[in-house]
Amino acid sequence: MKPRHLHASEDCRAVSEILQRIGDKWSVLVVSRLGGGPMRFNELRYAIGGISQKMLTTTLRTLERDGFVTRTVFPTIPPRVDYELTPLGKELLCPVKGLSDWAINNIARVNEARQRFDADRIS
Repeated sequence: MKPRHLHASEDCRAVSEILQRIGDKWSVLVVSRLGGGPMRFNELRYAIGGISQKMLTTTLRTLERDGFVTRTVFPTIPPRVDYELTPLGKELLCPVKGLSDWAINNIARVNEARQRFDADRIS
């Protein structure tokens, strides 16, 4: 039996794949911080706060692999490395910022809804 809406299934997979990739908190924070312009690794790590060196490295590599971030090495001693959003990453900045702003503005309402739901389940 063939699915009736093959394109919808493919669309769902595409959306799911991208949301998994950029939907974690570290990717959102990295993209948001790089929205202000190029940053060095330690500058970015400080700006994010609470992220380990390993996690930042992993997140940057993933974002670079997917075409959202570029890594530029300058031949100085010690080497200088800058990270910057690509044009694709800059396009991603708008929805990421919108989602981030929405979350900050609505977390209290979400928490209230959870409390009401949990209270109703206990009763």
